[in-house]
Amino acid sequence: MSEQHRHFAALAARIAGERDRAAFTELFDFFAPRIKAYLRRLGMEDGAAEDIAQDVMIVLWHKAHLFDPAKSSLSTWLFRVARNRRIDALRRDRTGQLDPDEPMLQPAEATAVDVAMDAEQRDDRVRRAMAELPGEQVELVKMAFFLGYSHSRIAEQTGLPLGTVKSRIRLAFGRLRRALEQDDKVDTDF
Repeated sequence: MSEQHRHFAALAARIAGERDRAAFTELFDFFAPRIKAYLRRLGMEDGAAEDIAQDVMIVLWHKAHLFDPAKSSLSTWLFRVARNRRIDALRRDRTGQLDPDEPMLQPAEATAVDVAMDAEQRDDRVRRAMAELPGEQVELVKMAFFLGYSHSRIAEQTGLPLGTVKSRIRLAFGRLRRALEQDDKVDTDF
């Protein structure tokens, strides 16, 4: 082992054992620019290379106790960490790319005119039927079906007993069903 390797190993041991800032500064000043240059040679952009070099040095500060000079030199250990961080960054970048064939990115098919008109008529009928309900029942229906609240959450929010919430929602649906069935009869009578 060269004198420089022994020196670096001793500095790493001081970081691990004593959190020696002077030892860290010396290693940072020596390795950070070299790791950045290594990453730049591998094709990384300057900012990304800088970020990974900083991350590697943070690993040294927090995990210097994991460095074993019997297994490798400190430079080998740090450059291995840099290589692994670069691979992780490349994987993240690759998975962040959008697939142009992704079904969610495709435009929705045009809705047929008759389907759109039926939906619009159905929505209009539901709005008219909702307008016929007492205000408190409308609020309970909105909380349950538009906001997705559970019956117990509605009871908590309104201060009503759970049984009352359930029965009023059931009552509201009975009224809605009758109103919509009445609309169906009117529509079919023409």
